[in-house]
Amino acid sequence: MSPVLAGILQLLALVIALGLSYRPLGDYMARVYSSPRHLRVEKWIYRVIGANPDTAMRWPAYLRGVLAFSLVSLLFLYALQRLQGILPGSLGFSSIDPDQAFNTAASFVANTNWQSYYGEQAMGHVVQTGGLAVQNFVSAAVGMAVAIALVRGFAHPRLLGRKLGAGTGELGNFWSDLVRGTVRVLLPIAAVAAVLLVACGAIQNFAGIHEVGQFSGGTQQFNGGAVASQEAIKELGTNGGGYFNANSAHPFENPNPLSNLLEIFLILVIPFSLTRTFGRMVGSVRQGYAILATMGFIWLGFTALMMWTEFAHHGPAFQLAGGAMEGKETRFGVGGSSLFAVATTLTSTGAVNSFHSSFTGLGGGITMLGMQLGEIAPGGVGSGLYGMLVIAVIAVFLAGLMVGRTPEYLGKKIGPREIKLAALYILVTPALVLCFTAAAMALPTPGNSMTNSGPHGFSEILYAYTSAANNNGSAFAGLNADTQWFNTTTGLAMLLGRFLPMVFVLALAGSFAARRPVPETAGTLRTAKPLFTGVLTGTLLIVTGLTYFPALALGPLAEGLAS
Repeated sequence: MSPVLAGILQLLALVIALGLSYRPLGDYMARVYSSPRHLRVEKWIYRVIGANPDTAMRWPAYLRGVLAFSLVSLLFLYALQRLQGILPGSLGFSSIDPDQAFNTAASFVANTNWQSYYGEQAMGHVVQTGGLAVQNFVSAAVGMAVAIALVRGFAHPRLLGRKLGAGTGELGNFWSDLVRGTVRVLLPIAAVAAVLLVACGAIQNFAGIHEVGQFSGGTQQFNGGAVASQEAIKELGTNGGGYFNANSAHPFENPNPLSNLLEIFLILVIPFSLTRTFGRMVGSVRQGYAILATMGFIWLGFTALMMWTEFAHHGPAFQLAGGAMEGKETRFGVGGSSLFAVATTLTSTGAVNSFHSSFTGLGGGITMLGMQLGEIAPGGVGSGLYGMLVIAVIAVFLAGLMVGRTPEYLGKKIGPREIKLAALYILVTPALVLCFTAAAMALPTPGNSMTNSGPHGFSEILYAYTSAANNNGSAFAGLNADTQWFNTTTGLAMLLGRFLPMVFVLALAGSFAARRPVPETAGTLRTAKPLFTGVLTGTLLIVTGLTYFPALALGPLAEGLAS
């Protein structure tokens, strides 16, 4: 079988699996977040944390819950790393340095999982399972909760199954949404996925460090760990990161092509299915299909472009290898690596099964552009949906300007306050990326971390801050990011890139929730039609292009056109 045909068959299998999961999972999540009942284990959790899950919150209270929980998580994970040297199960590793502990804590709390360290040489079992893996669950649940709060802002209260008053601005209860997303959605799916990964050959143990002989002589050290369980939630929660430095290219994490396809499926299944949840909760599944069509069109387009750049690269070495195989695992080939690269950068996952720095110039640019779109096709767990809905508000506003009519979306009028909040959401992440990149290129110390000069060296820096501010976590190889400058600045970029947009999203949700629905008229833009999907896609690409193409022209585009 040719490598191209193998890649196409993998893509078809992935699309079929996602299609079969879309409706049942989307409907299930809609019921989870709309049900007035609480499970017994959930009641125990509420009792422990002292929360009343039936108290409806306006957006300031909801935001305080998000920020308070995330701050406690940040401090706990930082302290756990600083105390690692005296904890059991540390495997002999010492405590993490302050700047790196801050960077890692910020990374995992912000659902980024950027790692400036070698996982198998720095983190013991307690930090990995009690710290990093726990944050993989709860940081993903926070993103889902914020997305559901925005959906409630658009939905009529009678559709939500909860006692939310019309026009009151109430968005539900953060603690209830956090616990339900963790207990009812993430935990059961991750448990099944972990068993499947073990069946594929991923390891799951608490073994110590072993010395293994090598064919060429000498020995190499390996340590075990609860890898399969962490691998499952890192993909399902679009977290990223890795138990080992090689990440999902390591055979202990991702043993074979079947496990590779399973991990790509886990990355995409919740973000795509949340569009069905959105449609059910606002009372029109066709609205969900319109958002899904936009996400699917961009994802398939990026996948096709990536496969083309990596399969069709010129040169006899590339032709003999069946494509640009540099930096890719032979277990997965160009097809499996391209699928994984697009999935991980169009979501906020950041896990990698190949080195993006070794992709062709244009291929590396595609991974970077996927993050710069805002990771909304389909995006991170929760963050993809609320990011796309913010773009939808902008698209409806632009369409309203064309006909001189006050815009409205899902029966809620869009006024000056709403459009200002949407604009702030769009501007904050590019400002972080471009400002930090400019500072790193202008100062001499960060430049010393670059192992490449010219366009590729610039791409390393641009990719790093694009990944951090968009909460992705993947990186171009070749950049030494374990320095005080990069640990501090990428940590700040991750926290600001995660929580500032959430402030604007929740304020937008509260603003829409306070508005009473208005009936449709002959002049209402039909947002469940293919025309709106086209407008939405065009708005997304134009906004991103105007923001990032000048920077991309200095890096991956220049490198790709020169090769």
